Amino acid sequence: MSDLVETFYKTFIYEDRYLYFLEGLKYTLIIAFFAILLGITLGVLVGVVRDYHKQTGRLWLLSKIADIYVYVIRGTPTLLQLMILYYVVFRTSSLSPVIVGILTFGINSGAYVAEIFRAGFEGIDKGQREACKSLGLNYFKTMRYVIFPQSLAKIFPALGNEMITLVKETSIAGYVGIVELIKAADIISSRTYDYFFPLIVSAIVYLCLTFILSKVMKFGERKLNHGLSN
Repeated sequence: MSDLVETFYKTFIYEDRYLYFLEGLKYTLIIAFFAILLGITLGVLVGVVRDYHKQTGRLWLLSKIADIYVYVIRGTPTLLQLMILYYVVFRTSSLSPVIVGILTFGINSGAYVAEIFRAGFEGIDKGQREACKSLGLNYFKTMRYVIFPQSLAKIFPALGNEMITLVKETSIAGYVGIVELIKAADIISSRTYDYFFPLIVSAIVYLCLTFILSKVMKFGERKLNHGLSN
């Protein structure tokens, strides 16, 4: 028992090492939050461009660029994308590693979100689009008032899963020097030569984050479905 207490003390109390976890949590939340915003924005834009081309035949070039973006991002590891952006694209810039992390995870998530929205758009009955045309609604009004709201309700669970996955993927940000939760645990372990407490605490924090996000998404899903049913 005394060994556990001593290990706990060395891990968290000695030299205020708990501050590493607080710093790691801060950067994990910052990267995840802004990457989610960027990913959803990119995903919606790419999804709409591809759907617009499919429905109207216009924006062929943009649609092809969007297809290539989705294919390349989904076909390569996130860690590789992070290292390319940090060590190649922004190697000579003074851009913060945190910003690079946000860009990487946001761009990566955007490709998956785009596919989620594509599936949602295609899941709406074609008759509804035809009905909107007969009423004189153009593509964007049809998308805004009919297709997008129904699609969002259908894809909300998948969107929530993507957000949870993104939060966990931030654990690789330490490869470019960002002190997120796993990196904080690694720093402490290298000083105490004990991995038990640092890794267990990191796991608990991630579980809490994903649990909270799951509850928020379920609440949003209920509200969205309730709004559509009224």
